[in-house]
Amino acid sequence: MTEVREGGLDHPATTALLLQHFDRMLQHSPCGSCHFLDLTALAAPGVTFWTAWDGDALLGCGAMKLIAPGHGEIKSMRTADTALRRGVASALLEAIVARAKALGLERLSLETGSGEPFAAAQALYARHGFEACGPFGTYEVTEFNRYMTRAV
Repeated sequence: MTEVREGGLDHPATTALLLQHFDRMLQHSPCGSCHFLDLTALAAPGVTFWTAWDGDALLGCGAMKLIAPGHGEIKSMRTADTALRRGVASALLEAIVARAKALGLERLSLETGSGEPFAAAQALYARHGFEACGPFGTYEVTEFNRYMTRAV
């Protein structure tokens, strides 16, 4: 059973999962095309962080950063390898969308990569109503980066 909780950034299992996330993003992304928030940035004001658990087992994490009035960005979505294909990312994404609605946000957007390592993430977001869009905020057009958005 997946229980999504706000917080958990200071848990050692979360730190380990995020370090794995950072490593994999760097491994599968060209230099200069990786835009993850580090541990300090994930704890900053304007960022809400969630973790997903099955008892004491960390299943995944995700965050939302407020980037402009009425606009949030999804960040640091990662499912633990042992929890893949169990609906963890969908549960986290549903919690993020619910918070965005509660805050009165009008739009949620995200940046991800391209190619096979990012195909599952793109499919997840499409299933949840996200559509391709151009760069937003301070992002720029690249051959690698993909941008998606949806109304809240």
